[in-house]
Amino acid sequence: MVLFEMLAAHNYGELHFGRDEASGLACIIAIHDTRLGPALGGCRMRRYDREEDALFDVVRLARGMTYKGAMAGLKVGGGKSVILAPPAVADRAKLFHAFGRFVDSLGGRYTTAEDSGTSINDMVLIREKTKHVTGLPTAMGGSGDPSPFTALGVRRGMEAAVEVILGRPSLRGLTVAVQGVGHVGMNLAREVRDAGARLAVADIDPIRAEIARKELGAEVVPLDRVLEMECDVLAPCALGAVFTHDNIKKLKCKVIAGAANNQLYDPSVGRALFELGIAYAPDYVINAGGLINVVSERDGYDAARCRTKTLAIHDTVATLFERSKRDHLSPEVVADRMADEILAAAG
Repeated sequence: MVLFEMLAAHNYGELHFGRDEASGLACIIAIHDTRLGPALGGCRMRRYDREEDALFDVVRLARGMTYKGAMAGLKVGGGKSVILAPPAVADRAKLFHAFGRFVDSLGGRYTTAEDSGTSINDMVLIREKTKHVTGLPTAMGGSGDPSPFTALGVRRGMEAAVEVILGRPSLRGLTVAVQGVGHVGMNLAREVRDAGARLAVADIDPIRAEIARKELGAEVVPLDRVLEMECDVLAPCALGAVFTHDNIKKLKCKVIAGAANNQLYDPSVGRALFELGIAYAPDYVINAGGLINVVSERDGYDAARCRTKTLAIHDTVATLFERSKRDHLSPEVVADRMADEILAAAG
């Protein structure tokens, strides 16, 4: 009964569990809402300490995709999948072929894409078993790596935040700390450096942090200190649930604007940030550039059209923060209400 109570709490539609003994596949596909269109969301592969952790992750992520699509003005529903990574993957092709067959069995109600722990090459393997996959190489008519578009949207949303909250016309001269310089984080670091910001980075992989130092002139901050460093903007670009009631008391930033999904451990943390005077840009609003990019594959990929739509994230974030100030509501509450209005109109 606990499972159905959790689904009811998130207003859920479907949850699918897949297993293939031959390949070692164990996965979950969550389809949250399809009022705006068939569900689309990335496939994440990682080790989970408990199966319950994987379920918690995929349910939250799929709901975020519903709201992300709505706020980005896309005709797409919210879905997500997680593959519980085995200790060792004996045959990656076999694993993703099995996952592709599972996706195909849903008859188009869910389309998958690249996410944390998966790659474009994995999407090619999935494509061999189903057409319901995006984020394919450009040579196959796909959109390629979505990371640059995600980073572009985050940078534009970040600029909107500092305009409304700090009264600054740009990022020039501000200090931006990027937590996690993987595919998206490194692209974002380059974006904010090029926009004239002072750049600091932290990453679990010292090699990636060193690349950012050498190529972008970034200050490297220890990973366990980045949340406490004094900066204008903190950009979480690693895994989710990074902000808790305990650690937000140590924050010394004015704005949080990053690419990671589900940055708040639970919704009450958003209200606590608001009361501390820290402006939080809801992740599903600001990081929608990657989704905008892969969704466009359905109608024939057009990079220029995707860039224009991604740049519009600036105006969405600005409107959100203006409503937050006007109504004295935390930004994530305002964003949820805006998304709910869009979904209700479609439903």
